[in-house]
Amino acid sequence: QVQLVESGGGLVQAGGSLRLSCAASGLTFSNYNMGWFRQAPGKEREFVSAIYWSGGNTYYADSVKGRFTISRDNAKNTVYLQMNSLKPEDTAIYYCAVRNPFSGIRSLPGSYDYWGQGTQVTVSS
Repeated sequence: QVQLVESGGGLVQAGGSLRLSCAASGLTFSNYNMGWFRQAPGKEREFVSAIYWSGGNTYYADSVKGRFTISRDNAKNTVYLQMNSLKPEDTAIYYCAVRNPFSGIRSLPGSYDYWGQGTQVTVSS
């Protein structure tokens, strides 16, 4: 049974930083590409970032490029999202997800098979 557990969310002032973690179990983590998404109240879930199984390729939404960094530690079955220069518009629940190996579009939620429960990030102005 695949489980993803996010942590590291919280309340931070604009310009601050947070580091999210997502611990995975129940799968051979190093075989899978991973992604981070977020969902703000009243909005659709949106793509934030993705990383290949090896960590060698990373992708970002334009809205977070240059501020967020995705990484992974396959020995710890964990993927991270370092978020710097946070803005109030970054406020959302952040989810990590396991990408379906046969999916073609990394930015679509439907391309991911397993999801964590989410962690709340709130950025005050």
